[in-house]
Amino acid sequence: MTDAYLGRIGKLIRDARQHRGWTQSQLADALGTSQSAVNRIERGNQNISLDMIARIGEALDSEIVSLGYAGPMHLRVVGGRRLSGSIDVKTSKNACVALLCATLLNAGRTTLRRVARIEEVYRILEVLASIGVRHRWINDGNDLEIVPPAELDLGAMDTEAARRTRSVIMFLGPLLHRMDHFKIPYAGGCDLGTRTVQPHMTALRHFGLEVTATDGTYHAQVDRSVSPTRAIVLTERGDTVTENALLAAARHDGVTVIRNASSNYMVQDLCFFLEELGVKVEGVGTTTLTVHGVATIDRDVDYAPSEDPVEAMSLLAAAVVTESELTIRRVPVEFMEIELAVLEEMGLDHERSPEYRADNGRTRLLDLTVRPSKLRAPIDKIHPMPFPGLNIDNVPFFAAIAAFAQGQTLIHDWVYDNRAIYLTDLNRLGADVKLLDPHRVLVEGPTRWRSAEMMCPPALRPAVVVLLAMMAAEGTSVLRNVYVINRGYEDLAERLNSIGAQIETFRDI
Repeated sequence: MTDAYLGRIGKLIRDARQHRGWTQSQLADALGTSQSAVNRIERGNQNISLDMIARIGEALDSEIVSLGYAGPMHLRVVGGRRLSGSIDVKTSKNACVALLCATLLNAGRTTLRRVARIEEVYRILEVLASIGVRHRWINDGNDLEIVPPAELDLGAMDTEAARRTRSVIMFLGPLLHRMDHFKIPYAGGCDLGTRTVQPHMTALRHFGLEVTATDGTYHAQVDRSVSPTRAIVLTERGDTVTENALLAAARHDGVTVIRNASSNYMVQDLCFFLEELGVKVEGVGTTTLTVHGVATIDRDVDYAPSEDPVEAMSLLAAAVVTESELTIRRVPVEFMEIELAVLEEMGLDHERSPEYRADNGRTRLLDLTVRPSKLRAPIDKIHPMPFPGLNIDNVPFFAAIAAFAQGQTLIHDWVYDNRAIYLTDLNRLGADVKLLDPHRVLVEGPTRWRSAEMMCPPALRPAVVVLLAMMAAEGTSVLRNVYVINRGYEDLAERLNSIGAQIETFRDI
């Protein structure tokens, strides 16, 4: 390569590293080289092979050089291996995206601790950056600092990034206090069938927001003369619906009562964060929230979201299906108590540590050691319910666990239109999963897992369930196009490898 080309490549690598929030030393560690070598590469003073460019691109999750187009990411899984040791649960993906949206309420500086480094977070950050919100990763890339501008430039919004995440719908609550009319793109995210946004519109209408949808865009108009005159009763006890109502109520100068509210983990984290902003929230953990809003919020705040119960369930299921002894640390137990009660009845051998508090000072955590167990199918069907019931996002993991257990398990995933259909992908790996209707599957176990090559389901949790089954299957499996997993899990393959899995990330050339 010419010196000029090496310089251009070096600049691209430096920019990608800084975008990820890494130091040169962190990139060097990921590549198994020295910090001085990375420094020479970035300055264009080091010859570099295409193989090294590909490795750097993989480490930074950035396409440094395009050979036609950026191919999707795949996973090659060598299954049949036992896991061992211990692993920490990362912070909640769903809480982090809600808190990022909530930073639009605050004119001051917001610091969020141990933010999940996932595609969903990156998409929201891209949208925020495009409208003028400054952010930077600090403390070796672990924490995120966010500073909003005096005026947002919604006309410059990165619509491509916005359309790739459903979380952008939570911009409505904060933005209605900042401008009289605005527009945002339709929300995207997982392919989980028709997911109406009408409950959001019904709730926010109490604050004067009217929305019309045309040409792939929500056009919002705010009538400042309208404010809540009675309790807001949500027509759906949804997490994002409740969060949107909370975000709107936070800067309403008065008292807002929200009934039929979700009390799930991400909603509680949002409530705790709002309290840091000076908004009093009564009834946290119940279905009735009373919000004492403030018209202006200008505070420098520091907040640490709690751990992700769905990731904890993912790791628990990985231990079960691979018949491993594994300690899962920092499990938010209050959001997994029903799951653990069901698994205990199924015969799960496990041990719990004494409880302790998460970094937010509120959420209860413990360390959970799971041991190889002979499981039997539960007597009752597995079905989700709003908190404190079995978590909606934890239902798919019971498909893999039920396939491991002895007997028949009925799983009723009543919330989403077609997520249950994706669970039949486990049949490609040797499971016996019968689709009874779009919401119900019958799982017969135990399963003799077998390796396979297949496309990743387009829904996050079923995609991870397929990956876990591949880890249990003897031989080598390939899971293609795993972007959806990266939306919700940070470095999942690498972290599973750290406890004994053998998963290789690769792209087609």
